[in-house]
Amino acid sequence: MKKVGNHNSTSRKLFYSLALVLTFSLTSFAQVVAPAAATEAPVATQGGDPVKGKELFNSNCAACHKLDAKSTGPALRGVAGRHEMAWIYKWVHNSSELIKSGDAAAVKLFADNNKAVMTAFPQLSTGDIDNIIAYTSEVKAEAPAPLPGAAVAGSADQSGVSNNIILGALALVMLMLVVMLFLVNNVLTKVAKSNGIEVAPKAATTPIWKAFVKNQFLVLVTVIFLLLASAYFVYGFLMQVGVDQNYEPIQPIHYSHRIHAGDNEINCKYCHSAARVSKNSGIPSLNVCMNCHKNISEVAESTATPEYSKAFYDEQIQKLYTAVGWDKATQSYTGKTQPVKWVRIHNLPDFVYFNHSQHVTVAGIECQTCHGPVETYEIQKQFAPLTMGWCINCHRKTDVKMEGNDYYTKIHEELSKKYGVDKLTAAQMGGLECGKCHY
Repeated sequence: MKKVGNHNSTSRKLFYSLALVLTFSLTSFAQVVAPAAATEAPVATQGGDPVKGKELFNSNCAACHKLDAKSTGPALRGVAGRHEMAWIYKWVHNSSELIKSGDAAAVKLFADNNKAVMTAFPQLSTGDIDNIIAYTSEVKAEAPAPLPGAAVAGSADQSGVSNNIILGALALVMLMLVVMLFLVNNVLTKVAKSNGIEVAPKAATTPIWKAFVKNQFLVLVTVIFLLLASAYFVYGFLMQVGVDQNYEPIQPIHYSHRIHAGDNEINCKYCHSAARVSKNSGIPSLNVCMNCHKNISEVAESTATPEYSKAFYDEQIQKLYTAVGWDKATQSYTGKTQPVKWVRIHNLPDFVYFNHSQHVTVAGIECQTCHGPVETYEIQKQFAPLTMGWCINCHRKTDVKMEGNDYYTKIHEELSKKYGVDKLTAAQMGGLECGKCHY
């Protein structure tokens, strides 16, 4: 007998649907609540405000201390568990006095940190110190674990279909069409033979190359065209010899101008200080880097980009430490150094004279005029072609800055009357004379 009813009844479908929705809801709720619960661990506030404490820490302590790593001073997370609050008040207000008193904990701490003298902060009240301690007592937040399937979802197309699958399907269709045309041609040939139909033979034609050779006018025009085209490409090739515009070599230590000159707004002449007083801008000494990186051994999470991760930037800082022989654990130099073989980017011919100080200090030209928007460069490159024509054009259109520049006052007055202008360009001041750049 036939069974009455349907196994996939409406009630059963409804039951399965509700169960599926409930399962996904509980899973999503657990994924949202779990990270929040992980960060909501009890915080020892010491009666202070950790938010205000963070502000005070960044303005007073961050130059020498980190929360979770040793810097000039020790790591400060959980410091309230290592010392009494009364002792901390005395240490912050005047550590040197506490050391001189012979306090055992103070003497040991001073010795363990290379006898680096801590700045006294008598202006900080006990309430301010409580706020700082509350901030340093916060539990370190763990990075949330990636959701299951996140990597797969991120690599898939939004449509859910891979481009490789689409291209493969199109290639298969094209192959099938070619095969079908071949089969149809064979079938038509067999039908014609079976019906006694003769296929007309192809008429003999003159090869195109023979027809071309016989036409002398076309040969002449083609030869002239080829000669002109060859001359054009040869001239273009020769004019690019020694021109390295957009040259972007990989350096032994990755240095990001985007981070330093862009995000941190470090002035170009802080690192390239020689550009103000010398012919050459110079390669900054690694000691200049260590002015900041003694206390910056890793970058912030927000510094990372899709192309360069935080771990990558931290690795470059470690390369700097290896080169200068710096041990971040002991905060001291080991004396073992390694030279860094930087790759030169901007390079003028030996017969060209260029003086950075004359352009930067006397003329007041910004570095970006010749080097481009370096504050946006992740990898430094040669922005301008640095050809003779490029320099001459700059001299022709750039006015000489006279504000506060007594060096050119007399000659500017004489030449401005001669040319009948209020502003002189570098070219009118002699910037096109051969001897200015060639010697």
